[in-house]
Amino acid sequence: MDEALLRETIEHMAGIERPACSPGEREAAEWLAARLSALECDARIEEEAAYSHFAAAIGALSALGVIGGIAALRGRRTWGGLLAAAAGALIAEDVSNGPRLFRRLTMRQRPTWNVVATAGDRSAERTLVVLAHHDAAPTGFVFDQSGQRRLWERFPGVIDRINTSLPLWWLVFGPPLAVAAGAALGRRGLIGSATGLAALSVVTMADIARGVVVPGANDNLTGVAGLVALARAFEERPVEGLRVVLASCGAEETLQGGIHGFAARHFPSLPSDRTWFVNLETIGSPHLVMLEGEGPVKMQDYEAGFKDLIAEEADAAGIPLRRGMRSRNSTDSVIPNRAGYPVGMLVSITDWKALANYHWPTDVPENVDYGTVGKAVRLTEVVARRLAADAAA
Repeated sequence: MDEALLRETIEHMAGIERPACSPGEREAAEWLAARLSALECDARIEEEAAYSHFAAAIGALSALGVIGGIAALRGRRTWGGLLAAAAGALIAEDVSNGPRLFRRLTMRQRPTWNVVATAGDRSAERTLVVLAHHDAAPTGFVFDQSGQRRLWERFPGVIDRINTSLPLWWLVFGPPLAVAAGAALGRRGLIGSATGLAALSVVTMADIARGVVVPGANDNLTGVAGLVALARAFEERPVEGLRVVLASCGAEETLQGGIHGFAARHFPSLPSDRTWFVNLETIGSPHLVMLEGEGPVKMQDYEAGFKDLIAEEADAAGIPLRRGMRSRNSTDSVIPNRAGYPVGMLVSITDWKALANYHWPTDVPENVDYGTVGKAVRLTEVVARRLAADAAA
């Protein structure tokens, strides 16, 4: 794998401040589209509509949970409990890619820009869609990994046995629902403690909302660089019998934005029995992982057969690939997964099972493990060629 090509992409785009739905995000999309076009891809920019942030909306709903708790403590248990229940339910449906009713009522959507490029055999009936995203995330104190790292240093066996990330979103939608339960049961202690946790969520979301945007080298310029590297690979070594769509979506960091527009525009022409998705998401940590599933509220596994195919190709190519892990966060993968497409989700982790420099100012090109990026790109290429070979068989 051409490490110089990976570095060129990551270092250039990390110099562009890229919050969701911003001029910087558009600048990054334009640079990427031009880069892919130069590699003989049919590349274009597709403008879609998305919300530019999530923290303010979730913070406001958490504040409603606090108000409901205070009301219940002051004797207005019925309406206080109902208000808190509504707040908790709206948070849960928002973070799990539901209708997002509260954002629809309180926020206007803004333009975001997806880059969609076609490589491989344009006339093929089979399609592999490789996803990434080029917007960057804000930081916040909740993303500090020092506690998890110290726990690993002191009790490595504990971390090694945990294969599902902590359900942090439960600590956001759970407190308002606990306020409602306390109000219904008449338990002031439960109401009081849950109200305090809801207030902590307000503070956390406010911190994220005002946080500086990180360079986003690992999350997710590593995935973007992977698209560029794949474009070069298919330019130099063409693949027959498989169309490859390289798609970098905008506004992913708002809990999935541009991918919804991609789905509305492209899913009708992508039959689920002849289309596969691989998502390259934060692949610059030391250890390459294929996730089994994800879900902030309810865990949703990816289709088993495609995961097994990817694992077989990794083993045949001598690429170390960890399995058995699941995420309690959400990525763009959830949208094609719910639509019935086979999805392979490639991420990477540190020794203490965290995404290296996740949402932190240290997420810079110098801290990317380019060896892992190269392995993820190589694995995606061999999977593409396997799908093409299966079509010819």
